[in-house]
Amino acid sequence: MSERRTIVLTGATRGLGRALAERWAKDGHRVIACGRDQARVEELQAVIGPGNLASALDVADAGAVEAWAAEVLPRFGPPDFLINNAGLINKRAPLWKVPAEELSRVVDVNVKGAAYLIRAFVPAMIARGSGVIVNLSSGWGQSTAPDVAPYCATKFAIEGMTKAFAQELPPGLAAIPVSPGIIHTEMLDAAMGDAAAQYWTTDKWVDVAAPFLLSLGPQHSGKSVRIPGS
Repeated sequence: MSERRTIVLTGATRGLGRALAERWAKDGHRVIACGRDQARVEELQAVIGPGNLASALDVADAGAVEAWAAEVLPRFGPPDFLINNAGLINKRAPLWKVPAEELSRVVDVNVKGAAYLIRAFVPAMIARGSGVIVNLSSGWGQSTAPDVAPYCATKFAIEGMTKAFAQELPPGLAAIPVSPGIIHTEMLDAAMGDAAAQYWTTDKWVDVAAPFLLSLGPQHSGKSVRIPGS
């Protein structure tokens, strides 16, 4: 194995996040993961095992994120990688038909959640002088489609927020918006229906994505990146 890394990963109880958490733990990295569903969190903890941590956390709750970081940082130290993966997509509908509560929740999780994790963990990374922050974007952060306007808006926001944030970081740190590609997950099923089955499975994707993400560094900071082959 390459150098052992400490990785904070959100949205880790399903889809791409679950695949990454399992693979990185299997590869011997230290995984500090979170998700909203307590039962899934407990299942993930059993899989990734002792020495790693899976916690129930709503990333859209700024106070809860700060409390979690206050628990994690003294125990594990600043992460080498902060991977903001947690995300929601709206039920397909024209923008004027998306309920206000649903619109707010998509924005709160996809954009504010990433910002809250950055606020909670990045000061410790800056104090150490190194670290990589990856904010998961999307092809819909650089292009658009009908009936997913709220999701597109949040991923365009992630691209802009991450690139501006990258300009604020001192040398030794990096902030990178990464598009994972089109992968067959529960979220893709919700967005595309039966057409989702034609795309990469998470098992195939994680073989490429897990090592690629850990290869990112300051040379990629502020640049839009896509997982190769996806």
